[in-house]
Amino acid sequence: MTETPLHDDPHWPRAGGWPEPAGESDVVLLGLPAHRTSLSPTGANETPAAVRQALRRFSPTVLRPRPIDLTETLRIADAGDVDDPDGPDGEERVRTRARELSERAGLVVGLGGDNSVTYAMAQGAGASGLITLDAHLDLRDGISNGSPVRRLVEDGFDPSRIVQIGIADFANSAVYARRAIDLGITVITLDEVRRRGADDVIIEALGIAGAGGSVHLDIDVDVCDRSVAPGCPASVPGGLAAWELRALVRAAASDRRLRSADIVEVDATADAPDGRTVRLAALCVLELLAGRVTA
Repeated sequence: MTETPLHDDPHWPRAGGWPEPAGESDVVLLGLPAHRTSLSPTGANETPAAVRQALRRFSPTVLRPRPIDLTETLRIADAGDVDDPDGPDGEERVRTRARELSERAGLVVGLGGDNSVTYAMAQGAGASGLITLDAHLDLRDGISNGSPVRRLVEDGFDPSRIVQIGIADFANSAVYARRAIDLGITVITLDEVRRRGADDVIIEALGIAGAGGSVHLDIDVDVCDRSVAPGCPASVPGGLAAWELRALVRAAASDRRLRSADIVEVDATADAPDGRTVRLAALCVLELLAGRVTA
């Protein structure tokens, strides 16, 4: 993608460019450039840097009767990237850093990277509940970007505190769908999300996932329609619209039980020329921030 120059206007501040953590923070970003175990070849390791760059194309302003500048309302920091987050050693680095940051921040946001990061990120942040926005169940056997939910359950995560939103027909096998039922995971399908709307779905999800304490939100951008997320290898026609994903993310972030999140499965190297998938991921960052101040 060829980037156009950014116009300089002192009255139009830009999002991103946040400092390293120093003391307490409301929100901290953490890059998680995992890609080695992906089921599809991916350049998702390039995505954290691309999302940071895309943030500069947006304003940190939320429009209300009186506009809110998020950077004036929240203490936002960027902790940089976890080095080589793949494999057992890399996952332990993710856990350690997520744990450290969670002790000093209200919300830690992992910038993926593929969906494998959800496993170590949720553990490190100490989550007791999990909400996924994803077309896929991520209950596959083995170790990959298709297995983080199964791995969490096998390590002791209570499946009755897991809610999976946006699960799509023709994107999952019967074996893994039955596995979700047998485990007692709450599955809210794509059709049900559209019928009920973001607020109603998130209220139910938080009631289930948040009953035991802190919640991790996994934002797999391939839950979206392929027209708005061509940079997600597994996105399919008919997924969520960009505005639907953004509404779900903001609604989830408005609850203080949400203590950690990840944004995953975007391959910045495979995006459309206009960078629409990376920009949507950047907007998810901003929706998480907006949720913290507009509840």
